Amino acid sequence: MRRVLVVEPDTSAAAAVVGDLRRQGFTAHGVSTGERALRAYGDADLVLFSLDLPDIDGLELCRALRNGGDTALIAVSSADAECERVLVLHAGADDCVMKSWGFREIGARIEAVLRRTRPRQTLPAAISLHDLHIDPHLREVRLHDRLVGVTSKEFELLYTLAATPETVVTRKELMARVWGSDWGHTSRTIDTHVSSLRAKLGSSGWIITVRGVGYRMGYAWRMPETSAG
Repeated sequence: MRRVLVVEPDTSAAAAVVGDLRRQGFTAHGVSTGERALRAYGDADLVLFSLDLPDIDGLELCRALRNGGDTALIAVSSADAECERVLVLHAGADDCVMKSWGFREIGARIEAVLRRTRPRQTLPAAISLHDLHIDPHLREVRLHDRLVGVTSKEFELLYTLAATPETVVTRKELMARVWGSDWGHTSRTIDTHVSSLRAKLGSSGWIITVRGVGYRMGYAWRMPETSAG
């Protein structure tokens, strides 16, 4: 089931888009503001959002959606302006379409974006490091059999580090793998997510900072040494 959230302040235009997407086989519904989109996007596979919103700048909405998870994003522009398209793509959108384009082309672009983005969400098998268990299919983290509540990005960050626990993962690699970005100035985001993960795991020993390079899994995951008999 392909679930599309349409964010469009013009109610008649939104109804037309939602209706046509449903005829094309999508499960679609609409909201009229950026604030409502931020509350509803978690249940969508793709957000088709207008850049002209009454409450939130379209670029800011795009950044907020991208920072919040891996939901596919397509912006809808009312003007054929290259600068606007470039800005929204840099802000994290997977594509940008024109309001004047036909519904069938928009539907085809949604299909194309979902084909590209779905592989990013396919992860290998679960990882167990001593008492820490990370399940990519259930999107669960458990420590000492206790469920640890993590955000989507925290999960991906922890999974990326745990996949190669003996290896340092650079900041650039983390930005590329987890956030799909190579913007160096956004690496502060990594620090924030690492700090949050350490607090949730109850120890800074789970994730070690390698100054000037990146991060790796720490000593906390290793099995305790046993004494020789």
